[in-house]
Amino acid sequence: MNENLPKRCVAEFIGTFALIFIGVGAIYNNSSPTAGVGLLGVALAHGLTIAVMVSATGGISGGHLNPAVTLGLLTGGKISPFSAVAYWIAQLAGGAAAGFLLMSILGSDAVIKGTPALGKDVLGNAIPSGVGIVIEMILTFFLVFVVYGSAVDVRAPKIGGLAIGLTVGLDILFGGPLTGGAMNPARFFGPALASGHWDNQIVYWVGPMLGGALAGLIYGQFLIKDSKS
Repeated sequence: MNENLPKRCVAEFIGTFALIFIGVGAIYNNSSPTAGVGLLGVALAHGLTIAVMVSATGGISGGHLNPAVTLGLLTGGKISPFSAVAYWIAQLAGGAAAGFLLMSILGSDAVIKGTPALGKDVLGNAIPSGVGIVIEMILTFFLVFVVYGSAVDVRAPKIGGLAIGLTVGLDILFGGPLTGGAMNPARFFGPALASGHWDNQIVYWVGPMLGGALAGLIYGQFLIKDSKS
C-alpha cells in the first residue's frame, strides 16, 4: 500500500467507528416495538456496513476494521508487527469513540443493549463462556478465511467487501442469539468501555483472536498463492 501509516490508521478508525455506530444503533432499534428490525435486520446492518466500509478503506489500509482480522494477517505474514499494533490502537479507538457518541445520543441503555450484540449483555441461552469462546472462534475463523480468499489472495475475485460483509451477516444469523456474533474485539470493546459493562469479556477477546490467528496460519501460510509464484 502506498499510503503511510497515519493515513491507514485513520481509515481503520473511521471504518471501525462506522461498524459500531451502525451496529449498536440497529440493535437499539430492534428493541423498540415500533422499529424492530429483527435478527435479519441486525445481521444486515452489520454486514452492509462492513461491505461498504471495507470497500471504501480497502485501498488505503486493507480494510481490516477488526483486531482479529489484523492478527490473522499478521500470522499470515501480510502485515508487520508495528503496523498491526498501530491498527489495533486505531480500531479500538474507533470503537470507543462510537460507544461514547452513542451514549450521548441514545443514552446508556442503548449502549448497554449493544454489548456485545442483539440487546444482550450476557451470553444467550445460558451457554458457558467456554462454549461462547468456541463459537466466536469458529465464526471469526470463517470471517478471516473469507478475507484471505476474497481480498488477500492474488486469485481472489474483485468484489470489494461484498463477500466479507456477507460473511459477517451469515455469522450473526447463527451466532447472534448465542454470543451476539461479535467476531471482533473492537465491536465489544467500544460499547463496553462506554457503558461500563464488561460481562464475559474473555469470550470476545479470546474467541475472535484465536479464530483470526488460526485462519491466518491455515490460509496465509498454507493455502495462499503468492504473487511471485
